[in-house]
Amino acid sequence: MTQTSVVIPTVGRACLADLLADLAGQWTGPVYVVDDRPEPHGALPAGDYQVLRSGGRGPAAARNVGWRVAKTEWVAFLDDDVRLPADWSSALKNDLTVDDRVAGVQGRIKVPRGSRPTDWGRSTAGLEKADWATADMAYRRTALDQVGGFDERFPRAYREDADLALRIRQHGWELRKGARHVVHPVREEDFWVSVRVQRGNADDALLRAVHGRHWRTLAQCPSGRLKWHLATVLSAVVALSGSKKAAAVWALLTADFVRRRVAPGPRTPDEVMRMVVTSVVIPFAAVWHRARGTWQHRGSTPWHKGQPKVGAVLFDRDGTLIHDVPYNGDPEQVRAVPQARQAIRKLRTAGVPVAEVVRPDLLTAVSRLLGDR
Repeated sequence: MTQTSVVIPTVGRACLADLLADLAGQWTGPVYVVDDRPEPHGALPAGDYQVLRSGGRGPAAARNVGWRVAKTEWVAFLDDDVRLPADWSSALKNDLTVDDRVAGVQGRIKVPRGSRPTDWGRSTAGLEKADWATADMAYRRTALDQVGGFDERFPRAYREDADLALRIRQHGWELRKGARHVVHPVREEDFWVSVRVQRGNADDALLRAVHGRHWRTLAQCPSGRLKWHLATVLSAVVALSGSKKAAAVWALLTADFVRRRVAPGPRTPDEVMRMVVTSVVIPFAAVWHRARGTWQHRGSTPWHKGQPKVGAVLFDRDGTLIHDVPYNGDPEQVRAVPQARQAIRKLRTAGVPVAEVVRPDLLTAVSRLLGDR
């Protein structure tokens, strides 16, 4: 498939190797792995792909780095923790046989789980019903360019895909669901994962600020429990003043929340303890992050950041990247000017090709100094 590229953002998780192995057996097109670690530690798995850097700015920014480098008509986005069936490549080709009005085609997501999954397992299983999830989502590059790609104000893998789909449809494009599928295993997580994911409430605030109070309907996102969490927090605050009625309301709301989370799960002692403790904390975390996001994103407008207009940047050497030493031919005298490495890194992160004019006898020294690949 010469008209499609694969883009995989990653933070260096071990599961990336499994996905790359799945691709190696069936894919012949370009593959871009975007390393989103602020400072990469350790090498990524070996494979036939190009590594890009996004500087730890989140999966939305990482995907933008990838698709802006890709030159194909279609870009297929995959999460680094999915697995591909043997027919994924051929199924993708069939899915992308669509008319010109279609900007994106989503693959189905299957989450393996037992009859009574944990709370985290049920949360992961929610991906099966998520619309336009980028765990497996292919977009036309033309459509991505038109809307400016993913909104990089979303710092985590949450809501950035719904926002993109909404903006693309607002531009008159169609989105469809295909026949292909990926498998999304449930990752091992720690005791507090359900509390950490409450940070997504700040992303909900961004969507509301940008798309209005009916954003959930527009973006096809189900309603959450924020109203119940707010009631729980308010009753707790009033209870601090000595109100027994407010304390009773807080206890009833918290007990109901625990029951809803424990009942469908495995009910092991560890799981029950986790549900009890985190159910007390979650309402406060959810309300705090929503308030923080509402303040942070007040006055925000829809994202539209286009493709960099610069085709490439060609740097001179002396006085630009390294200190000017007249007629220098000695690698030992090569010293970078302040911020040279940072400037080159920012250009590469934005997808702008960079080249330096360097004498052959100094090439190794300059490349090592500036962190060239």
